[in-house]
This record gives sequence, structure tokens and C-alpha cells, in this order.
Amino acid sequence: MRNRKSLRPSASPSDLFPMEAPAHPPVWKTLLAFAIIYFVWGSTFLAIRIGVHEVPPFLFAAMRFFIAGIALYAWMRLKGTPNPSLRQWVAATLLAICIFVVDYGCLFWAEQRVPSGIAAVMLATIPVFMTLSEILILRTQKLTARLALALLVGIAGVAVLVSHSVSFGEAPIDPKGAMALVIASISWSIASSLTRKLPLPESKAMSAAAQMLTGGIMLGLVAAAFGNFREFHIQTMSRGAWFALAYLIVAGSIIGFTAYVWLIHHQSPTKVGTYAYVNPVVAVTVGYFLGGETVGPRTILGTLLVLVSVIVITTTRTKRPVAAPVPNSLQEELAEP
Repeated sequence: MRNRKSLRPSASPSDLFPMEAPAHPPVWKTLLAFAIIYFVWGSTFLAIRIGVHEVPPFLFAAMRFFIAGIALYAWMRLKGTPNPSLRQWVAATLLAICIFVVDYGCLFWAEQRVPSGIAAVMLATIPVFMTLSEILILRTQKLTARLALALLVGIAGVAVLVSHSVSFGEAPIDPKGAMALVIASISWSIASSLTRKLPLPESKAMSAAAQMLTGGIMLGLVAAAFGNFREFHIQTMSRGAWFALAYLIVAGSIIGFTAYVWLIHHQSPTKVGTYAYVNPVVAVTVGYFLGGETVGPRTILGTLLVLVSVIVITTTRTKRPVAAPVPNSLQEELAEP
């Protein structure tokens, strides 16, 4: 088994993180994969902010996901992975509406108005909405005192970030941008529930490719409806915007997702899920040092409250514990925003 393949300039992400790796992979591969989902996904929020200040947001999102989707789809087909059935394409399209059109569409739009670090913290509230859905709709979770307190802490964190009265000297967050991020989080939580019920391709990578590809196409249609193509002139894109796009496609989508799927095959879902705690911290730090974003008492307090809420919620057992399913879609790539 080729479990010690050297890294060549032409090596693909799946060569570095083969899904058929041994039960006990080298420590360096595990550390590298965690570093990718921690730091690469956390830094993608700043890359989005850089891009949407030059390219209309829905068009920039469409460019990212269409190119990443078609590249991953072509690679999987070349490896012999079966093409999704019509039924699976329909399921992938339905998820793509929630994940890419609504969730990522709102995120890219909001980052014109909201600092990238704050956007990452706001999206970290996804477990809050998922838990509310499990309690109120799916009935797979009981509202215990522990969960109730965690939910209140998470809501308090969001309130601190968007409040005009509790500013601690920082400028208030744009309310429209904040609302868009809340909508994005809700849409992601809906997609998480749908994923367990829809007939998706057995190959996780092909499932992701189908969703990214259809999501990119639909985002392109949204961009056209909003007149983004008329507003955009490709020759005006700076090197920074081109680099941000390439970084999102290659590092954020293709390499990041490959590392995530590899980890989920070799580590417990609880360990892999720690990226949800780390990504917002990385995004706030990167935004401060590289993006010139302000980090004051309000941002720190709101971030801490949200992270405490997420940690408590994600470490609380469900009413009927079951083995965590291997994600079959991109909705767990929070951070691959």
C-alpha cells in the first residue's frame, strides 16, 4: 500500500491524503491535515473579504465554487468514480441551494459590510441553530439545563457583537450584514438535517464536487439576476484579488476538503470537529494582523461567549446517542468558507 508516497510538485491532494491510508497513518500527515482545516479554513474569511471588495460577491462566489467543483468532478471521473444518478444530482442541487446559494451567498455578500473575523464568529453559531432544530423539530435532543445555558450564552455572544448599546468603544456592526450571517447559519443548519435524508453519491468527494458544481452554476445565475456581470470587468482585478480567488479554490476548497475527508476516516468526529472552535480565532487573528481589522473588547467578549456556547453544545450527548455519520456534503466545511 502506498502509504509513504513522497510529496511531488505534481502530487494531487488525494495523493497526499489517500482515502485508503493505513489504520495508523504517520503523525506528520495527521498534524498537517489538522493544520489545514484549522488555519487554511480560518484564513479563507479574509480571502473572501479581499475578493468581494473588487468583484461582486455572488459572482466571486460563483467563480470560486464552479471552478473548484468542476476540477474536483473531473478528477474523480478520471479516477473512475461513477457519475451521480439523476436522483443524486437532484439531491445535490437541493443541498447546494442551502449551502452555496443561501449560506455562502449571504457570507460573501455580508463580508462587504462586516469584518472577516466577525463573520467567522457569527457563522460559528451554526451549532446553536442545529441544536434548536434538534430540540424543536427533529426531537433528537432534550432541552437540559446545560443546553439551555449554552444556547443563552451563544445568543448573548451574538447580541454583544451586533448591539449598538454594548459597544465597549468599538464601531457597531452593520445590521444588514449581521442579519445575512444569521440567515447563512440557519440555512447551513437546515442543510445538515437534509443531508441525512437525501440520496447522495457514495463517494464523499464526488458528492462534494456535485454540490460545488451545481452551487457555482446557481450562484452564477443569481449574479446575472443582480447584474453582477455588467458591473464586473475582469481586467480591473488586482493581483491580490486573483490570489484570493486561487487560494479559495485550491487551498480552501480542494485541499481543505480532501484533508477534512481524510481526517474523518482516521480520527474521531469530536477531534475533527474542533476546527469549529479554532477557525473563528484564526479568522479574527488573521483579520487583525493581515487585514487591518479592529479587535477590541466587544469582539473579544462576543467571540469568547460564542465559542463557550459551541464547545458546550458540541460536547453534549444527544438523547439517543448514535455513531456520527461521515459527512456526505460540504455543509460541515464552516469554515472553508
